[in-house]
Amino acid sequence: MRPERMAARLWGFTRFVLITGIGFIILYPLLRQLSAALMHPEDMYDLTVNWIPRTFTTLNFRVAWEMLDYPKAVLTTLGFALLLSTLELASTMIIGYGFARWRYPGSDLVFALVVLSIIIPPQMVMVPLFLNFRYFNPLGLLPEPGINLLGSFWPMVLMALTGTAKRGGLFIFITRNFFRGMSTSLEEAAYVDGAGHLRTFFTIMLPNAIPIAMIVFLFSFVWNWNDLFYTDLFMQGKNLLQLALMRINAQYNYPWANKAVEGTYIQLVNNAGMLLYVLPVLVLYAFLQRYFIESIEKTGLVG
Repeated sequence: MRPERMAARLWGFTRFVLITGIGFIILYPLLRQLSAALMHPEDMYDLTVNWIPRTFTTLNFRVAWEMLDYPKAVLTTLGFALLLSTLELASTMIIGYGFARWRYPGSDLVFALVVLSIIIPPQMVMVPLFLNFRYFNPLGLLPEPGINLLGSFWPMVLMALTGTAKRGGLFIFITRNFFRGMSTSLEEAAYVDGAGHLRTFFTIMLPNAIPIAMIVFLFSFVWNWNDLFYTDLFMQGKNLLQLALMRINAQYNYPWANKAVEGTYIQLVNNAGMLLYVLPVLVLYAFLQRYFIESIEKTGLVG
């Protein structure tokens, strides 16, 4: 066998081992959760059971389904995530376009503050945000002490609408860079034809920004779907999946078991609930992965 052919085979085998190993590391949490979710409670005390349950059961999924009120909770969470993603997409696209095309005194400083917001942990602004929406009074126009928006969807809706929601700074940054890379010749031609700024944006720039819009929307949807910090801060008591998962430990009361067995069984129910939680996102990715990858290639985010 030629040395070149042997080297090619060796490299192919090495690449196969690396890809398989990395894939297993990525999938390990899901595989482990699936194994635990299909276990019967008795398997937890069987030392011979590690990955493959001795007794397969769907009991954990049925209990998690009922405790999460899954059909209603998944529809509520899906609708809320879609609403926030749509609002955040609209606001960050407009803001990013404004930063890309208009210069004014202090614009660089304002954009630097937007970039700075990417690295500021939300825990640093938790108290100001909480107090702002607890006593909501824009510009002091409302009578004291303002409106209490806590416990409603309004805090996160307002944050998405103003581009200050979760990862809003990142979305503004990438949309601004995308629009800066686009030629201004089409805009100038539109201005000559009498089009205004808004018409130019919606009829000329936005149709050419579909790839970046797809990326922003999908990232925003996933982050809003997985968000627990803001939902727990602003919307306690709402029937959202991420909040329902937190309430499993408090809700479940295994009738015939002592507390030690109950705690062990709750772990199995939690694993089943987490799999039900990520299932809609996995289905979404399965249908949209082609468009997502194409959008990343067209925008050059990987380059």
